[in-house]
Amino acid sequence: MTSGVDINYYRLWVFKTVAESGGFSAAAERLFMSQPSVSTHVRRLEASLQVRLFDRSGAHIRLTEEGAVLLQYVTRLFVLADEAIRAVRQVSELEIGRLTIGGTTTVGTYLVPALLASLHRTYPGIAYDIVIGNAAQISRELVAGNLGLALVAGDLDATQLACEVILKERVLLVAHPHHPLVGRHLDPEDLRGERFLQRERGSGTRALQEATLLQWGLRDVATSEVWGPETCKHAAAEGLGITLVSEEAVSREIQLGLLAVLDVEPMPPVRPVALAYRKDRLLSPAERAFATLARAVSDWPRGDLDGNASILPS
Repeated sequence: MTSGVDINYYRLWVFKTVAESGGFSAAAERLFMSQPSVSTHVRRLEASLQVRLFDRSGAHIRLTEEGAVLLQYVTRLFVLADEAIRAVRQVSELEIGRLTIGGTTTVGTYLVPALLASLHRTYPGIAYDIVIGNAAQISRELVAGNLGLALVAGDLDATQLACEVILKERVLLVAHPHHPLVGRHLDPEDLRGERFLQRERGSGTRALQEATLLQWGLRDVATSEVWGPETCKHAAAEGLGITLVSEEAVSREIQLGLLAVLDVEPMPPVRPVALAYRKDRLLSPAERAFATLARAVSDWPRGDLDGNASILPS
């Protein structure tokens, strides 16, 4: 009971499901209920609050302003409820469970799997999921509470998030191995006639690429936008341009002679790799174990390109 209003926990869940599903029928299917029953729960919640939560006048329902505000708080309520349950169970051992780790595209692809493999050897009963996205996407998932923990290249702007730097990552300028600039000592002016392959907007690598071009005084060079580090490096290997990319992403291609590093001064700046999480979130035991492991990383990328050497300290 809050301020004379009878709030039913289950009705709030039904309301949230309707809002997220976009309709009563879709919500009924997700909840394994009849549509009239779903509608009744919502009407009773509206009666308790004495407001309309949905505008039903058009072909599709829409949240009213009151409904939109309520949805924000209800979403947070269920996140807090999940956290409360995890807090109660934190005395248990990590014998079973599920761990979802986010990662920005490069570190999520190349570093997160290695860390999870190491964790799995200690806790084989823990199942794992990996969520990959650019910096903007991972930031949104962390703020919304859909992710508890992520490894990110660079920093995230959201004030709700803590970004704990665990290591530094080198970025290399690479090109086709037979590019005419390979093998020369270059300054930025030597690059003015080149086409730079850039990551998609919202990517931390894209921000670093743009900052490096400004640092080099190459604001107006030709650019092409390419999604993801894999596409960037393959496009460069095919001679479509040159690109700034994580050392870990191209170490194998360099070793195999598919790409070559361009020797330019000043070198591209290193960037931090950080452990990101909500400041107010209580991490699960599995998330805390992963965080401890991530903080122990001694070097990245690995010297052993065959993947036999551990990236963790002995």
